[in-house]
Amino acid sequence: MSRYFDLTRRSFLKSSATAGALVLGTYFMGAAPRAMAGVLAKPSESAKMANLFVALRPDGVVEITCHRSEMGQQIRTALAQIVADEMEASWDKVVVIQGKGDPKYGDQNTDGSRSIRYNMQRLREMGASVRHLMQQAAATRWDVPFDSCSAVQHVVTHTSGKTLTYAELVNDALKITPPELDRITLKARSEWRYINTAMAHIDLKDIVTGKATFAADVLEPKALVAVVVRPPVVGGKVKSFDAKAVKAIDGVVDVVEIPAAKGAPQFQPKGGIAIIANNTWAAIKGRRALTVNWNDGKNGDYNSAAFKASLLETVSKPQKSVRAEGDAANVLASASDKLVADYYVPHLAQAPMEPPCATAMYYKDRVDVWAATQNPQADMETVGAMIGMPKEKINVHVTMLGGGFGRKSKPDFSAEAAYLSMKTGKPIRVQWTREDDIQHGFYHAVSAQHIEASLDENGGINAYLHRTAFSPIASTFQQDATAPFSFELGLGFTDNPINTPNIKLESGEAPAKARIGWMRSVSNIFHAFAIQSFIGEAAHKAGRDQKDYLLETIGPDRIIDVTEQNAEYGNYGADKDAYPLDIGRLRKAIEKVADMSGWGRALPKGRGLGIAAHRSFLTYVATVVEVEVSDAGDLKIIKSWASIDAGTVVNTDTVKNQVQGGSVFGITAAISEGITFDKGRAQQSNFHDYRVPRMSDAPLEIDVEIIPSDAPPAGVGEPATPVYAPALCNAIFAACGKRIRQLPIGNQLKA
Repeated sequence: MSRYFDLTRRSFLKSSATAGALVLGTYFMGAAPRAMAGVLAKPSESAKMANLFVALRPDGVVEITCHRSEMGQQIRTALAQIVADEMEASWDKVVVIQGKGDPKYGDQNTDGSRSIRYNMQRLREMGASVRHLMQQAAATRWDVPFDSCSAVQHVVTHTSGKTLTYAELVNDALKITPPELDRITLKARSEWRYINTAMAHIDLKDIVTGKATFAADVLEPKALVAVVVRPPVVGGKVKSFDAKAVKAIDGVVDVVEIPAAKGAPQFQPKGGIAIIANNTWAAIKGRRALTVNWNDGKNGDYNSAAFKASLLETVSKPQKSVRAEGDAANVLASASDKLVADYYVPHLAQAPMEPPCATAMYYKDRVDVWAATQNPQADMETVGAMIGMPKEKINVHVTMLGGGFGRKSKPDFSAEAAYLSMKTGKPIRVQWTREDDIQHGFYHAVSAQHIEASLDENGGINAYLHRTAFSPIASTFQQDATAPFSFELGLGFTDNPINTPNIKLESGEAPAKARIGWMRSVSNIFHAFAIQSFIGEAAHKAGRDQKDYLLETIGPDRIIDVTEQNAEYGNYGADKDAYPLDIGRLRKAIEKVADMSGWGRALPKGRGLGIAAHRSFLTYVATVVEVEVSDAGDLKIIKSWASIDAGTVVNTDTVKNQVQGGSVFGITAAISEGITFDKGRAQQSNFHDYRVPRMSDAPLEIDVEIIPSDAPPAGVGEPATPVYAPALCNAIFAACGKRIRQLPIGNQLKA
């Protein structure tokens, strides 16, 4: 297998459906996430355009199309496990095909920890449909009752002992009318072979041997490379530029201006000047030689320090109420024992190891794009708008992603490549550098939080006030949007689990002066940091153990419906009856991780344990961190533990990996300097000043245990991140008595 893309080998239908394979598809009504109709055998021309997921080839090989993006979370493996289990396929006969961008797949946005939740049911049905057809084909050939045949591992066996392989039954199955869904029997949990087991990454060998295709591996012999000099300020434009020195550099082919974005940023390119060359190094040298004068526009006054002060001022005053019960204001006003704290989290960058990259080939009637994208349908729309072509004419081929974390669902880089290919008439690969990624991203919002609580005679919280302010994601899509939508507040704020008779939650406004985008776990990061840190502070003030106080503060096992307290709450788009906010499950996660960590054990001087728990993306995670803080203020994370209840899980090894990775990502939120701005410009440029965890920053061990559950599948990729920073900061306080209310931790331990 070539390490590089074969630009002619991209049609799934050519390799399977037109070769006499049994092809199965599902249909959607609107954006519904599960199959609305049955399967197709020997599809018609119109059926071939359905979202095809499974093909059983005449040789017995099963081709499973993955319509989600693989960025290390092993979704290609998990989706294949689901289908193969229900169809009783032999794992060594399973091949995964990467689906390109196509609305007929339904939702393809690999964001929000939704891939399994949205797809498990329909893919189980698809797999079970294949198994049913194989059994029916065998029963028809043998002229025996359907129930006398059983399918196991690519073989159908009759009670008499006769057998037929799936390969021998493909042609027979093509003649059978596919079953309606009510005739399909899904396997019982006790019969699962692949689901809820640890299975190796299906792409692991190709990745570790360098054969896997990432965006920068897409090579076309005639392709040129482009790097772009972008406006340093969002909304800025080119005033003038001088490219004489650029064109004198050997290997530079052209210099092309990219138009500035119009209106709200959306996913448009920022604009700027593209240096197009025969190779990456020549393009980078050309960029260094370019002279540009900028018109910074209205965001040229953006200063992080001033904005931080304005946010803290905002949350110090009453704001819009988003959830209320009881009379928190009056109870707090008359409280004799009160705790008040402000929390702050800076802008953060996703900073995936692989910077954005895309290759585009423009033709008069279509555009082909190869991109490391989390959302190929967004690429279709963004590219189409950029070059004035219907999105249906944009073919987006998805490569492997070297990390994403939300950055690569914003396809400005694909639009740049398509525009430059249109302008030059040649295939173009746009390569972002690390500096581009850090300085021209869609940043996680900066946030300030203000919390007050009155404590009763036992130290319990009997009134709670929480104000939040952060630039909303809506600002990326709507000009002058300053207030978060309810879905952002529903990420750890309106679904606050604190059990108190008096609660008031308020949201303030914060204008955006940079491009704001979602990042792994989104606003759960700063909401969980504030809430879980505050509970730790209240525990200390009350003279209580952190873990015991946390359990008492969230209260007894129960189901919470925050809409009964005048809150708008989307519950991550899930039905609240199927996915209730279940405090009992959160409590079990806390109790489990406390047991894992040996909570309450004696520790040496300078050591401390911290705990935090949070529900996000319908999943319950609790984390304990053990740290050591030296007399000089040097921090070392000794070890951490995490328990997770994500409902039904597909690949147990993947879940543990994701929790470990999410924990390390949470360390970034705690120790990174953040992204700061002056005169509208990002002040950081690479990993020397935008810190991500080194090996020395991370614990040697992150133990993870999955809490068994029969609940529907929930999210896994993001929920471990929000709890890490507060657990870490609570551990720091336990170790040295210093309270961290503002991130990054930085030099606060040395003060």
